[in-house]
Amino acid sequence: MAETDMEFPQLYLVTPPEFELSRFPDQLARVLDAHDTACLRLSLATSDEDRIMRAADACREVAHARDVPLVITDHALMVERLGLDGVHLGDGARRVRKTRDDLGADAIVGAFCNASRHDGMTAGEMGADYVSFGPAGTSTLGDGTRAEADLFDWWSKMIEVPVVAEGALDEDIIRTLTPFTDFFAIGEEIWNSDDPTARLSHLLAAMTG
Repeated sequence: MAETDMEFPQLYLVTPPEFELSRFPDQLARVLDAHDTACLRLSLATSDEDRIMRAADACREVAHARDVPLVITDHALMVERLGLDGVHLGDGARRVRKTRDDLGADAIVGAFCNASRHDGMTAGEMGADYVSFGPAGTSTLGDGTRAEADLFDWWSKMIEVPVVAEGALDEDIIRTLTPFTDFFAIGEEIWNSDDPTARLSHLLAAMTG
């Protein structure tokens, strides 16, 4: 993969962990209409199958109307059933090979590898379409391990598999990582604001300095 300093990273939008079906699809549509989006990830905190399915149906309708692929976090068995485009695996490389075999070559299979260079390389070797590292910013979640800029710098120079930066992103981190990442996965950074579209515009503007 060529270094990405000649072109800006693409937007990988992530849904909030919970939302109202009566309101969120319209909000999502406004964001997608305002910003070119490479992919949308449905990432819900609930394990309620019915809620996940209804949310997936609503998000798929909005995303596919705008030619934006929709992946779901972890629930690989729902991909074909719900007409989704792929899955984002949150446990590194562990399930990449089996998921790729199950879903086939056309499905999107991504892997979140925290800050592990080894897991990232393994996921790529097993067929992941992209590897995601994070949190790129400071977070009190997990054990506090961050995916530092030097990891993205090294990956962009040495590995061909596209890389995604995510987790606790702010303007400074986006500015720093812009030369080294292919995608920024942005979710709760905007959905907690009064105007997600405007907040996203502000964050993405940091890529230009």
